Amino acid sequence: MAVTKMFGASVKRREDSRMMTGRAEYTDDVRLTHTLHMCIVRSPYAHARIKSIDTSAAKSMPGVVAVYTGEDLKDDLGQVPCAWLIPDCNLKVPEYRAVAIDKVRFVGDQVAVVVAEDRYQAEDAADAVSVDYEPLDVVTNQEDALQDGAPQLYDDVPNNLAFQWKIGGGDFDAAFASADVKISQRFVNHRLIANAIETRGATVEYNPGSGRLTAWITSQNPHIHRFLISGATGIPETDIRIISTDVGGGFGSKIPTYAGEMLACAIARKLGAQVKWMETRRENYVTNAHGRDHIDYVDVAASKDGVVSGIRVNSFANHGAYLSTAAPGVPTWLFGTMLSGAYKIPNIDCTVNGVLTNTTTTDAYRGAGRPEATYILERVMDLVAHETGLDPVEVRRRNFIQPHEFPYTVATTLEYDSGNYEEALNQALQTVGYEDFRREQEQARAEGRLLGIGFSTYVEVCGLAPSAAAGAMGFQGGLWESSTVRMHPTGKVTAFTGASPHGQGEETTFAQLIADELGVPFHDIEIVHSDTDRIPFGWGTYGSRTTAVGGSAMVYASRRIIDKARRFAAHMLEVSVDDIDFNDGIFSVKGSPEQSKTIQDVCLAAYLAWDLPEGEHPGLEESYFFDPTNFTFPFGTHICIVEIEPDTGQIEIKRYVAVDDLGNVINPMIVDGQIHGGITQGIAQALYEYAVYDESGQLLTGSMMDYCVPKFHHVPTFELGRTVTPTPVNPMGLKGAGETGTIASTPAVVNAIIDALRPLGVKHVDMPFTSERVWNVIQERKGS
Repeated sequence: MAVTKMFGASVKRREDSRMMTGRAEYTDDVRLTHTLHMCIVRSPYAHARIKSIDTSAAKSMPGVVAVYTGEDLKDDLGQVPCAWLIPDCNLKVPEYRAVAIDKVRFVGDQVAVVVAEDRYQAEDAADAVSVDYEPLDVVTNQEDALQDGAPQLYDDVPNNLAFQWKIGGGDFDAAFASADVKISQRFVNHRLIANAIETRGATVEYNPGSGRLTAWITSQNPHIHRFLISGATGIPETDIRIISTDVGGGFGSKIPTYAGEMLACAIARKLGAQVKWMETRRENYVTNAHGRDHIDYVDVAASKDGVVSGIRVNSFANHGAYLSTAAPGVPTWLFGTMLSGAYKIPNIDCTVNGVLTNTTTTDAYRGAGRPEATYILERVMDLVAHETGLDPVEVRRRNFIQPHEFPYTVATTLEYDSGNYEEALNQALQTVGYEDFRREQEQARAEGRLLGIGFSTYVEVCGLAPSAAAGAMGFQGGLWESSTVRMHPTGKVTAFTGASPHGQGEETTFAQLIADELGVPFHDIEIVHSDTDRIPFGWGTYGSRTTAVGGSAMVYASRRIIDKARRFAAHMLEVSVDDIDFNDGIFSVKGSPEQSKTIQDVCLAAYLAWDLPEGEHPGLEESYFFDPTNFTFPFGTHICIVEIEPDTGQIEIKRYVAVDDLGNVINPMIVDGQIHGGITQGIAQALYEYAVYDESGQLLTGSMMDYCVPKFHHVPTFELGRTVTPTPVNPMGLKGAGETGTIASTPAVVNAIIDALRPLGVKHVDMPFTSERVWNVIQERKGS
């Protein structure tokens, strides 16, 4: 498309052509000669002692190369890592080995590994491994797990309590004692399963001669995978190469380092061979990190005028059978710090209890902690409106942080960068026609129709980055990003980023940034990512940080190139550096624009090095490490209108309006796509998706036959709008867009449903709002 500036242009995603034509190379597409295939034998019990394992039959089967138990591998592989060690909470990280030795703790736990010449032989041999189990009592609910006499998962984690974490500010007890309005409510934010198109896997090549290991892994953070696999296997980090160029979705579930890829690497080294492991969808459901699973007890203090003076949350977070890579940080720092939302709430008291149960581990899932906090706050605003008789919009207005108050420090210590919450709300209200809707709703209720509207005026914390903050929070790493930008002699550009795009579109948006900075054509720019042998170190993609942090490093590296090229241009044009202007790829002399050199001219001269300025080195290549001073805080208003069919409980989303403020936007079309996907995932939690375990710890929703992933006909047309409040935190003024829709949409949908049911006296119902659940609520209310 013909544009004068790339920043702000809706350029088509350049990565889509290979993905839509089947030319992308995912982990399972990697074909190495003489590759062996690995299959994992998994426990059918949620809690059991391993009495014995007989591998003799499996070892004698055709094509089988090796069969390993936990005992066989205990000296080859360390434990599965937990890398977010939150301080001051009596954290207990139990040992979790890649293959169980004495005890299994969830359905799907690894008990043996089979390696064979092809996948079919490996799976057949895995079925032949005989394990004698002694079943133990099971606990799957986090509140039950804390009770006296509950089954204990680990001897060194008493009462299954892995940690108890607290944060807050002000004096909630005093605020509650003096409040006109006191509300207490239990909220359930149920468990979800990430459904990336590509399941997890690894294709590993080991060279016994050099000791080098190359692994293609479905990862959101290749360098972190390299770092953690090095620690687990003892292979030097410099001898490991991780490649994750094309990843079929992640949603947070491909942040952790799992047993599967650790085993593939360790066994490839042990056998001196190529090893491939790709999990099935069933394995993915029972072993891939799940999301959410909070039970929250909330107390609210408010005035009769609808002003919230305090909120107290006692949260019980279900972590499953072990603490995954980032697990302790998700329901604590990413949740508790955001319990003020868009509102001035001076008194906040939050306690989070991290609990172990006989279920699959939980970790980051799109939004990661922020959706859980936003859900509480947005439901609270509606409950306050109900108790005071005020309009829910008015309650939000009365509690908003005002534009002139930024930067604003909330009671949980975060400093919000910028915001204008009422502007986004007003635009959304105008789009939806709020006053007209309320009149329509009044008429519908008179006719016996259940029509409702719901709001979510959210704030999220994004651009996860400040390394000092990460250290204070117990994250075992930094959160800066790095980039190297190289101009070639012909003027073409290769930019290397430590970030790891996997569907967000940064191969396009990063090229747009560089095109504007260097003044070179968009199609002359190559973006290289997700290969640890080619790129600088980086911390990965999650928390809507890739562009805000990684893109900033790329912008600053590009500006260093311009600074150097300006000195070369001044030398070539025989003027001082201060007399050189640079615009749209052309260096010119101030006041004499006809005296000029293109950046391509300067680049070639820099490489030829026939006549260098004094003190300069040849070439045009620069690097930059960017560690911002703060997070970014996108915000907005989402409004949902629903109608419920009383006879069936069926819910129809009639309209969905979203006005988001993400700061400046590089590519509006890509951002719209991110928001569409995010809203769909949030709607899915409210209406369709939920993971269910039975009392024995079996996952009843273990396939897409039972776990309802929404289809296109389940979602409406989205009406999107934007306001623009730039952030001062990075040079582009952008805030991040990857998780916005998911964070905002779930409470908007839930609030709309509760509003529709309000004539029946309904104040709260827990998600998910399946037709059966809604129908039962309607029947109960009609009966009473």
